[in-house]
Amino acid sequence: MRTELALSADDLARTRFAVSPMWEVVTSLRVLAQPAVPAPHRRWAAQVRPRLAAAGPAVRRLAAMVPPTGHLPDFLTPVPGTAAPALADELAAITATSPGPVRADLAVLAAERGGRLPAVLEALHRDPAARLPRLAADIETYWELALAPYWARIRALLDADVLHRARQAVGHGTARVLDDLHGTVRWDGSGHGALRLEQRHCAVERLDAAAGLVLVPSVFAWPRVLTRTLPPDPPQLAYPARGIATLWEPRPAAGAPDALAAVLGRSRARLLAELDAPASTTELARRTGLSAAGVSQHLTALRAAGLTSAHRAGHAVLYARTALADALLDPDRS
Repeated sequence: MRTELALSADDLARTRFAVSPMWEVVTSLRVLAQPAVPAPHRRWAAQVRPRLAAAGPAVRRLAAMVPPTGHLPDFLTPVPGTAAPALADELAAITATSPGPVRADLAVLAAERGGRLPAVLEALHRDPAARLPRLAADIETYWELALAPYWARIRALLDADVLHRARQAVGHGTARVLDDLHGTVRWDGSGHGALRLEQRHCAVERLDAAAGLVLVPSVFAWPRVLTRTLPPDPPQLAYPARGIATLWEPRPAAGAPDALAAVLGRSRARLLAELDAPASTTELARRTGLSAAGVSQHLTALRAAGLTSAHRAGHAVLYARTALADALLDPDRS
């Protein structure tokens, strides 16, 4: 089935890119809802599922809003106000949503499930204004468990995609960029111009952009393109970023480069190498043979230097490498 998005010359001039934390939230939830996690994300899913299982009702309420197929609630992906909004900015937009759009999205979810809304969403449907702050808190809980420890790696890949598209636009024009986003997206420059999208769940229709177009590279949207068309907002098109196949590949951890160890010290360099996946102080102590107190001291120093970040996961704290640390450990990939 095909959707045509009519784009005027003014719409093309106003087309922009944005990296959106909320698009990664909803698409990653959909990945986890799949009976079989897509191959590119299995390593990530294996790491985060045990944390989410222990998180209690917050994650269950959120998961109920994102089924494995079908409608994604539009109010969960507000139009990014900047090229790289913070999660807090997008949560503020969500909590400010008027009751009508929230209930409309929940009605679609109910219709797709035989007319019944999941019980955990009934309170949100009755009183959206009162319940949206709790939804925002649920999203923050999910973010800290499933995405924040990996955000440096994810963000680096998304930024690289935007840079590639920007260079493509400079060298070949916006039409080439649109035509190269995905196999199901084609730019038709005949007539007034339209972006043609082959989408599984959309009826054949023609929509006028009338407000530009926001292109959102996504890690978890793979392998398809997702759209949000809710006039008068500009349409959003979330497409798979380049390089997803290698995103979760293990990075060298057998030992830190000697040059880095000479600068940081062998223990701190070893800890950075071990943080290919986020880990707790206890786990790092077990792996390295260092004392838990020693690991904690080293991680504090590495965090102060911008080489690690800390993320609360229930009663534990997970440490993750930053993009700067990745570059130091493997400069050929940066």
